[in-house]
Amino acid sequence: MTHFGIYVALGANLPSAAGPPLATLRAALALLGAHGCRITARSSWYRTPAVGPPGQADYVNGVVSLATALPPAALLAQLHRIEARFGRARAMRWGPRVLDLDLIDYQGLVIGGDGDGDRGTATRSLILPHPEVSARAFVLLPLRDVAPAWRHPRSGTPVDRLLGDLDRREIGRCVNLSG
Repeated sequence: MTHFGIYVALGANLPSAAGPPLATLRAALALLGAHGCRITARSSWYRTPAVGPPGQADYVNGVVSLATALPPAALLAQLHRIEARFGRARAMRWGPRVLDLDLIDYQGLVIGGDGDGDRGTATRSLILPHPEVSARAFVLLPLRDVAPAWRHPRSGTPVDRLLGDLDRREIGRCVNLSG
């Protein structure tokens, strides 16, 4: 069974005006709910090591499933506005951040790019599914929490198989904060 939905990944490893990363993520969820989105499911929160430059604090990551009338580009723009409200600066790729909201999948649509890893010509362009979703345990684990039957829209690969293709050490470094 293919599960079609709208999925947004959330992450933070710096404090914001809302507080430490987990408080920022919760505040961002409240803003999503106040701006045309209804959260239908939320994953567990996971503590994960940072990807990118060394010396960064661990991240807190999660995924939500949304219901919204916003089309994909408008939803992505709304996510960027919420990031900006918390002080998100796009100074360094994979650098530390107060808030990261990524549109992972929008009802199975395939838009732009030519596969995982192709980020297109603009860093803020709409590419669906998110071009790096299949290589990120910190997205796939919480995505499986909210959508265990999810399949990658390009390849049709189930989320469990994508996780099985990753390095077990990477998965082991993702700590479920609920348990």
